[in-house]
Amino acid sequence: MFTSQSSFQDSVDGDEKDTELETEGCLTDPVTTPQQSSNWYYCLYFYQSSRLQGADDSEAGSHRKPASTPGDEFSLSLGDTNLPAEAESELLSYISRRLSKGALLGGMGNIATVSLSVPEQSLGCYCCLVQQDRLQDQAGAAGGISTDFVICFLGGSEKGLEHFRLELDTYVQGLQSSLSPQLSDLETHIRPYLSSWYEECVMHIQRVVQLTQDKVSFLLHAALSHSPVEVIGEDKVKKDIDRFLNAASFQGLIHEDTTAATLCNALSEEPQKDVTIDCSQQQPQFLNAGSNRFCESWVQAFLNGSDGGNPFLLRQILENFKLKAIQDLNSLKRLIQQAEMNHYALFRCYVFLKHCGNGDVLLQNVKVEHAEMPEAHRIVQVLEEFMSEEGSTSLQ
Repeated sequence: MFTSQSSFQDSVDGDEKDTELETEGCLTDPVTTPQQSSNWYYCLYFYQSSRLQGADDSEAGSHRKPASTPGDEFSLSLGDTNLPAEAESELLSYISRRLSKGALLGGMGNIATVSLSVPEQSLGCYCCLVQQDRLQDQAGAAGGISTDFVICFLGGSEKGLEHFRLELDTYVQGLQSSLSPQLSDLETHIRPYLSSWYEECVMHIQRVVQLTQDKVSFLLHAALSHSPVEVIGEDKVKKDIDRFLNAASFQGLIHEDTTAATLCNALSEEPQKDVTIDCSQQQPQFLNAGSNRFCESWVQAFLNGSDGGNPFLLRQILENFKLKAIQDLNSLKRLIQQAEMNHYALFRCYVFLKHCGNGDVLLQNVKVEHAEMPEAHRIVQVLEEFMSEEGSTSLQ
């Protein structure tokens, strides 16, 4: 009989062992513990190819002379950093080697482990080549020189930073329009922005869990069910919750033609109230929020992870949560496919939905995915009728 193990420990011990997430290894990664990595570094470099070497060097201002070697097709010069001088020189050599091998692509972050002369010794390092050509074509036509940049964020472990790749890519893009050869906004905007990468890109999950506590199940359910969420409160809180919802959603995990946009469009055809979160008071208040047994069973894992003070562990728990949800969704889709030719498989679908604890979310998603498949859509309608007759559509 088909069963659904929806606890955090089951997720670690179950099907996840065969996935690329390598759950157990990530949960015990010593580099990600806060005791071993309490500092978070950044580094900003000017990047020029050899065809620009004859240009006026004054655009680098008072920054250090570009570091290059004979035969190189590029040069790097330091723009700003909070790394110690020796560690920065080591990072510069590392970035130069990566560039010479073509390992850094414009707009795509690269994550690896680097060994530097810092207390942590080994750190996860996110590097991104920020190309300004598209933004400065007009300036170049007027006689200006386009200068690209390399941005590096260092902290935690390589495996830990991998979970935040999308957040880091987005964060770097947010600075792109502010970068210029003169770094005129260095003190007022660029340096504070770079210095805040860890708080903005990594800590948001922990802040949301600490804010919502056991009500985090409402956010998990809203993320999986694509429910619109309105947040009343400070902009920082709104951004944190929005990032949490994006990280917890199915988006990017469903390997079908159906996209999140398609889901939202289809769901909009049915009446759906916004989930409202009032964060103007000390304790957030939820209105029109829903939950189910699956989401509630993960609450304690999130609370334990938050108490441990390790944001990388919290992100791993969130990835395990999504992985279990997508596994259950795939199991239901296989059962529906079997039910098209086997009435007993239809009963197994019903039993699976009844016991998995996440039936409302799973039915909602397969209903949209199978909307244009007449036989499968009919089966989904029958399942909805079964669940409605028992008065347990929400499966709480």
